[in-house]
Amino acid sequence: MKRFLFKLIILAAMLLGLPLLGIVIANFPIQRYLEFPPRSQYVHHAPFSWNVFAGYTLFILCFAIPITFMAVKSFKQIKIKPTSLYAFPWWGWLGVTTGILSWILAWTRFPWFDEFQPHTFIPLWISYILVINALCIRRTGRCMMLHQTRLFLLLFPVSAVFWWFFEYLNRFVQNWNYTGVYFSSWEYFRYATLSYSTVLPAVLGTRDLINTFSWIRPKFDSFKPFKCRHSKMLAFFALAISGIGLMCIGVWPNYLFSLLWTSPLIIIVSLQTLMGEKHILSETSAGHWSAVVSPALAALFCGFFWEMWNYYSLAKWQYSIPFVYRFKIFEMPILGYAGYLPFGLECAMIGELAKQWIERSD
Repeated sequence: MKRFLFKLIILAAMLLGLPLLGIVIANFPIQRYLEFPPRSQYVHHAPFSWNVFAGYTLFILCFAIPITFMAVKSFKQIKIKPTSLYAFPWWGWLGVTTGILSWILAWTRFPWFDEFQPHTFIPLWISYILVINALCIRRTGRCMMLHQTRLFLLLFPVSAVFWWFFEYLNRFVQNWNYTGVYFSSWEYFRYATLSYSTVLPAVLGTRDLINTFSWIRPKFDSFKPFKCRHSKMLAFFALAISGIGLMCIGVWPNYLFSLLWTSPLIIIVSLQTLMGEKHILSETSAGHWSAVVSPALAALFCGFFWEMWNYYSLAKWQYSIPFVYRFKIFEMPILGYAGYLPFGLECAMIGELAKQWIERSD
């Protein structure tokens, strides 16, 4: 338990303290970064650059092409066998019904619904979570909601805290902002916290569903091994570089904005490596990549629905991303979807920490 708390304290201290320390050293006005609700725009984002866009594209394709190739190859090699599916539960149909109704209400502007129009995000994602768990029941007879209920319920408050860290880091790069409605500080905190609480249950429920399909295993669990002889030395340097990057993220937001998505992953994996613990990348040394691929794909899948449902909603977010803000799919520029891949791994790691906490508290 002491190690568990130590990792969380170090993670929180680095994510919260280092960006703030950087702007203090740079003598930037600290008040604007702590404004709540956040409304002021003070980061001047760099214009689109074909060179940077091409560089990011090549970097992303280096990972995307092998994964796509292996997924297609794995899918083709599967011998389809008849499987006995379980009944789709009644509460799954409830989720389908409430999801369709919430979607209609989110994208329309009925006068009688004015008071509730800003709050369609939560019923949409509660419906999504119900449907995803129902699909797991349909395929395997088990789901997190019914068979890991303590973990499922714990994920909601953990998810809210988890996403508030990203909102905080976004104050230093301002890659997105919320528009459409305006709330007081307390209202903003309350409604935002309720919305953020659905992130982990949605992503990890989707990961569980992906893992029910046989195509995820044949090739991704016999993929090219990734071995590191000096893992602790690499972890130390990764932790140090990530810390320096976080300290500078508010000073050079146009160049370090991607740390918003990658720094939590780097910090947690580095700390677990230095402590000799198993982490989400551990099994890649033996060529087992399914534990990496499934949460990454789950976050990307959820990301598509986040962006789609956001597009015509009243209370919504918009993006301002330096150098690569072009070719939008909904509000998100196409390269921005790559951020969901490391985010999925971070969701999986936080879910595993929550699971460990439950096991140790028993």
